[in-house]
Amino acid sequence: MTNKQIPPKLLIINDMAGVGRCSMAVALPVVSCCKVQACPIPTAIFSNHTGFETHYSVDLSSHLPQFLSHLNLLPVSFDGICCGFLNSTEQIEQLKAYFSTLKKEIPIFFDPVMGDHGKAYKTVTPAFIESLKAMLPFTALITPNLTEACLLTDTNYAPDPTDEALVKICRKLQAMGASKIVITGIERKDSVINAIFESSLSLIEQKKITPSRPGTGDIFISIVSALLLREFSLEQSVDTASDFICQCLEISKDIPSVEGAAIENCLYLLTNL
Repeated sequence: MTNKQIPPKLLIINDMAGVGRCSMAVALPVVSCCKVQACPIPTAIFSNHTGFETHYSVDLSSHLPQFLSHLNLLPVSFDGICCGFLNSTEQIEQLKAYFSTLKKEIPIFFDPVMGDHGKAYKTVTPAFIESLKAMLPFTALITPNLTEACLLTDTNYAPDPTDEALVKICRKLQAMGASKIVITGIERKDSVINAIFESSLSLIEQKKITPSRPGTGDIFISIVSALLLREFSLEQSVDTASDFICQCLEISKDIPSVEGAAIENCLYLLTNL
């Protein structure tokens, strides 16, 4: 195999939920279909995601340092790291310690999962938010939704921010150590906007398809991370991920929203990229 034929390796650090099409359950297939090797390390295991009335879960904080330290013993290297749901402040500290051991050229793509629709999740405390802020200097890209971007920057949440307000939030995030930023899922009338910020703001617009469904953030950062490793531009990667999610939502209308977006019939869209 030539180097171009060897798939890049993406270390995926996220939880695993058995039912509900989110987290690792969607990350692994979409990354593989993007012709990138998915290498999963779980932060927690859930019977199903927490949008259902009940769930059972096992926190893996006591195992995460061993998982990560053993990776350093292997004769392999990763081309990038995609980090999603973290179950505790302890895991944040564990990952910061691990990231400190890595070569600086390994990009870290981070979805700071904390809340949605203007509210933090019940398990997210002020201490967790403060701890999560210290992750930003390690990252090459962060993909918060609007709620999470506001939580990170201590900004009052407004569901339909102006472009000027988005720029202000993004500059705050960069001042905190973030490099590139995509604020996801901003709703404007009949559209959903993903706002990209490097040195200036650009917007990727898709039509809004209701209802909202769990797992779309996991799908988004998984595709974007994989395509960036394949040297797609950030705008191309965001546009591709946005379009894929839109297609999945279109064919999911007969599926209960709690079960997520039906990626299964759309994965072929990624295999020809």
